[in-house]
Amino acid sequence: MNLNRKKLIRQCSLFIVHCSLFIGLNACYDEKMEWGDPYTHPDVAELPLPLQEKIARYEALNAYTNFTLGVGIDLSLYMSDEAYRNIVNQHFDEITLGYNMKHGAMVNGQGVLNFTPVDNLLTELKKAGLTVFGHTLVWHQNQNASYLNGLIAPTIIPGTPGSSLIVNGDFEDGLTGWNIPYYAENVTSSVDGGAIDGTHAMKVLVGDFGGGKYNMQINSPSFQIISGHQYEISFFIKSDIEGAVGLDFPNADLTNQYPWTEGKELTTTSGTWTKVSYNPTATPDGMVAAADNAAMTFRLLLGAEKNVTYYIDAVEVIDLDAGAEYNYVENGGFESGDLTGWSALNAAAGIEVTNAEKFTGVYSVKMTSGSSSANAWDLQLESSGVAMDATKTYTFSFYVKSNLAGKGRVSFPGGGVDGNQYPWLNWTGSGAGEAFTTPAGTWTLVSVDLTNTGSVRLSFDMGYFPDVTYYIDDVKIVEKAAASPKNILRAGPVTIEKTPEEKAQIIGEALDSWISQMVGHYQSEVHAWDVVNEPIDDGKPSALKTGVGKTLASDEFYWQDYLGKDYGVTAFKLARQYGNANDKLFINDYNLEYNLAKCDGLIAYAQYIESQGAKVDGIGTQMHLSLSANRDNIAQMFQKLAATGKLVKISELDIKVETSSPTVAQYAEQADLYQYVIDMYMQYVPEAQRYGVTVWGVSDKANEHENWLPDDAPCLWDGEYARKHAYKGFADGLAGKDVSADFSGELQY
Repeated sequence: MNLNRKKLIRQCSLFIVHCSLFIGLNACYDEKMEWGDPYTHPDVAELPLPLQEKIARYEALNAYTNFTLGVGIDLSLYMSDEAYRNIVNQHFDEITLGYNMKHGAMVNGQGVLNFTPVDNLLTELKKAGLTVFGHTLVWHQNQNASYLNGLIAPTIIPGTPGSSLIVNGDFEDGLTGWNIPYYAENVTSSVDGGAIDGTHAMKVLVGDFGGGKYNMQINSPSFQIISGHQYEISFFIKSDIEGAVGLDFPNADLTNQYPWTEGKELTTTSGTWTKVSYNPTATPDGMVAAADNAAMTFRLLLGAEKNVTYYIDAVEVIDLDAGAEYNYVENGGFESGDLTGWSALNAAAGIEVTNAEKFTGVYSVKMTSGSSSANAWDLQLESSGVAMDATKTYTFSFYVKSNLAGKGRVSFPGGGVDGNQYPWLNWTGSGAGEAFTTPAGTWTLVSVDLTNTGSVRLSFDMGYFPDVTYYIDDVKIVEKAAASPKNILRAGPVTIEKTPEEKAQIIGEALDSWISQMVGHYQSEVHAWDVVNEPIDDGKPSALKTGVGKTLASDEFYWQDYLGKDYGVTAFKLARQYGNANDKLFINDYNLEYNLAKCDGLIAYAQYIESQGAKVDGIGTQMHLSLSANRDNIAQMFQKLAATGKLVKISELDIKVETSSPTVAQYAEQADLYQYVIDMYMQYVPEAQRYGVTVWGVSDKANEHENWLPDDAPCLWDGEYARKHAYKGFADGLAGKDVSADFSGELQY
């Protein structure tokens, strides 16, 4: 039987059809199907027609319950897809937006909220009589992390720009000397207060025309270069969201016209000022001029990403061979990629060259003390011989960073300072004394002047404390007379880190601003919120999640890492303060039925929040399930949640089947589990505590699952918006009975 003929049979069963018009279909008019007569087709996993007839006769879902029935929707689909919108309007009381009311969607790079898309949606929802559940105020994902990290980023003071070859690299003269070949209206330098050096920076707006790195180009002023000399180009950059910047040389005869930095064609930008440097060390092919006195420019390439705002400042071009200092230390920057020129002595836990951390260039040396380290000499790295003239004064300097507060010294085997192998030195940045100290997590410049010093070796003795990891970079001994503004610049910018207390204050203010604007703006439309979302650690259910020690995605930001355990207390108090007295405020998490200890942990945290003076009205359980879900755990979870006396909400219910083409049997199993979940909710949660149920997504259509459960079939409607077997199971659970048991089996004409 072909599919078109089967479709006609289905139409004949459900509607008034004069079957005699179709040859061979007379039986469909004369014979009424019994509910138990199955219909299957060997090539298509489609529900039996009698079951389809039953499901078609069901009313809208919200006709079977007196609590709030919600659905998680996509804003753009609701506004653009009439069939999708009609299902939502007909079957549900409340919607939850999957993304559009979260921090990452609402807040731009300057902390300003864009309410327009959600406001437009609310206008349409009001027409349909639907309400909105606010999802979500405080979470660690879908945040504008660039903006939040930018608030607590270190203060960076650029080096002295005395010898830069670029005119107006600080943009204090506007855009004089800079050329924008197109989209010129999107580039400005009047950003008072947004600069890192002086009062102006260049601001570049990349709109929808982005998408290729050459789609937005900024040409520098020209400058003269000398054959054989090496050059370093550097600038500071940040962006409102994650962006990318590259560089090329359109009109100069260089050995490499398309330089990369750190092995990458484009450098990622964020809400934190970042210094980007292109130099012969970081760029394998180098940047060496091939002709004398050539007029050269470079281009900043900013078009790779769409809808990004960039800020650029302190652009400098340095001739590295113009009276450059001579470093007497072989391989002092470890840019050979190995320990050439150095010897590891008493290596303890390990000494190696690494690119995981560096102050300049690509590499630094990593030194880790052993668990029993107690003496300086328990961890040593020694240089090859350094020949100096005892009649001259030298500056000895290096940068050091440690994961914990540490301590070290430099001894001078083979000669010493004033003949002393272990001199007491006046370390700049660390005070007088034999040893210097290293604060945790910050690159620190340590330097000292050396006089009356002949040939020596340098021995970094770092074994004072156990289990400390040090990174050392840019080890230099230069003649003091060789110092110049250029050399001072190359020492790098001054970085001032904010204290934990300062970060807590700043992030606390950002949380207040976010919740006050969001809840205040929607005070008259939204009367229920997910205030704190997914706080509990999966592996440690008595603890909160943390981002410490993790590589975070570009939209991840853990408020609790700055505000501590009371971040939830603060969030609930703010939501109550800026909302309505009777708003229903929820704490929400996932896997509560999978991990009952996590369920206990969430309940305990809700109780802690209330012990600190805030009110938690309800607990949301997401319930993203699969067919293998533990049914006993589901029942126990509802019992635990009900025992709190709080409102209980199934907040994001879906059931995956692990395939986009389920069998009839899998459809039935999915329907049975949907019904079981609702049965248990109704059985164990008293009526007064049932806030409601929200199913997560409308249909199995592919465009609803680009970012969530692709290649699966988790919803109540299929990819063509037809009701699935799951629709019946879910509706029967809501109604507390098999709704179709009352159907007569007579065809409905």
